[in-house]
Amino acid sequence: MTDTTSGRRGARGFPSRERGRERDVRGTGAVRRYGDGAARGRGAALSRGARGRRGVVALLVLAVLGGCTSGSKGDPPGNAGPGSPSASPAPSASPSPELPRALTGQKLAWKKCGATEGYAAPGREWRCAQLTVPVDWAKPTGETLRMAVIRGAATGERRGSLVFNFGGPGGSGVSLLPLFAPGYGTLHRAYDLVSFDPRGVGGSARVDCRDDAAVARAERTVDLTPDTPAEERAFLADASAFGKSCARATGALLPELTTANTARDLDLLRTVLGEAKLDYFGVSYGTELGGTYAHLFPRHVGRMVLDAVVDPAAGTVEHAKGQARGFQRALNAYFRSLDEDPKAGTAKVAALLKDLDAHPLPAGKGRELTESLAVTGLVSPLYSEGSWPQLTRALDAAGAGDGGPLLALADSYNDRTPDGHYGKQAQAQRAISCADDSTRPTAAQARARLAEFRAISPVFGPFLGWDTAGWCHDWPTKGDRTTPEVSAPGAPPILVVGNTGDPATPFEGAARMAGELGKGVGVELIWHGEGHGAYGSGSECVDGAVDAYLLRGNVPRAGKECR
Repeated sequence: MTDTTSGRRGARGFPSRERGRERDVRGTGAVRRYGDGAARGRGAALSRGARGRRGVVALLVLAVLGGCTSGSKGDPPGNAGPGSPSASPAPSASPSPELPRALTGQKLAWKKCGATEGYAAPGREWRCAQLTVPVDWAKPTGETLRMAVIRGAATGERRGSLVFNFGGPGGSGVSLLPLFAPGYGTLHRAYDLVSFDPRGVGGSARVDCRDDAAVARAERTVDLTPDTPAEERAFLADASAFGKSCARATGALLPELTTANTARDLDLLRTVLGEAKLDYFGVSYGTELGGTYAHLFPRHVGRMVLDAVVDPAAGTVEHAKGQARGFQRALNAYFRSLDEDPKAGTAKVAALLKDLDAHPLPAGKGRELTESLAVTGLVSPLYSEGSWPQLTRALDAAGAGDGGPLLALADSYNDRTPDGHYGKQAQAQRAISCADDSTRPTAAQARARLAEFRAISPVFGPFLGWDTAGWCHDWPTKGDRTTPEVSAPGAPPILVVGNTGDPATPFEGAARMAGELGKGVGVELIWHGEGHGAYGSGSECVDGAVDAYLLRGNVPRAGKECR
């Protein structure tokens, strides 16, 4: 499902949100949602969750398409594919001799961090800086942009830097790392914890395609599952208008917002940090970024963890089907937890959505709960088992004629504050996804597949089916590739963590990622749990295996299962 009104989607579909996890923030007992006024309020103290990729509202974490070595522009200097001299250099802190010294010789000017959108300034233990990167990596001496970076020094004996990406695409690492750091305390003792705002996000030339009034207007008027020719025209016209607005606001940067380019930025960051190898923790969309990095720079990979894994083999349509299955599985598990038959429960929810399509519910303050917003509200608590009671309260209220609680869940997911301000991650997420994905299914093709999508999930299928056509409809630039290339011959073992109950990045993607990374490279760890992501979700087995790998280099047996 795409919230075309704001531009939200998880790398094709529901975001793997690492941004608003509704479970304990990595075991600290502090639950914060990315969209909550408490967490985002002006001057509020920092106390999300994939993708996602994203508590997830990704939950925020999903995403999808990584970068190929051979895009429309070919391989930029120093970033060629496997087999070229610059693809697999000897381990060093330099990405390539072809890059100008002005880039590789930068010295980061660390200083106290300021507040970011929706977040107060973090504590003094955090330091921020800006890294200069090329706008177009095919022209490394051309225009540049500043990439925002954050670091918290190791609290014990230092091993090096551990770089995080929490998902989206579009999640701000500068904002999220201080929030999530308490849950990475064991790793923080040995590592400087580092994150960044990817190009087009937050403090790194942020994408800003639509103002609050335009987002709210589209939210009220655009049906994300059009039933009539008029609704379909409005749906596609809104998608087209959004793309044109992005092109006007973003200019030459728009086609450069690819995951492959962000991976190249990441390698420059590794160089400037003085690290010979990249130690990396990617969640949800961050797994796609990590896999893309491993493909482009296999000899620069150190210890890499990919949690809540995006399926690198799934194209636009298969990805949407996978998410429909994933969220339906989560909905089924939710109903089973209530001792209710999942089929009957799903039928009731589908009937509610049908009623809302014709008759939206009042939700307070002059607002209404529409069918589209209701689906968004349903998705939000399914990212985390701990949020299921919220879903129960919201469904009970809707059944009694009050759309307010379900709308509040949708607002949180959509980064809407009580005063009507919408965050920009959704817009960055869409711009990055469409810069990546060259697939452009038509409305006719989406319509022809609706029966198949409904059979997978009567609740989520129609939204995700239409999303395949609406997300990048009439996008002003061509996408980089159809699916991300993640093969990484020559890389050391990479730990790939899959969760059997993950709704946003379904479990099957972990095995496919491990396989596509290559024999002896991808090592799958399986957790039989619920929610988006595995690390920090209460499994000592998962946390222990990940910590042992990152801290001591202990690679678990491939296929190890944690229950």
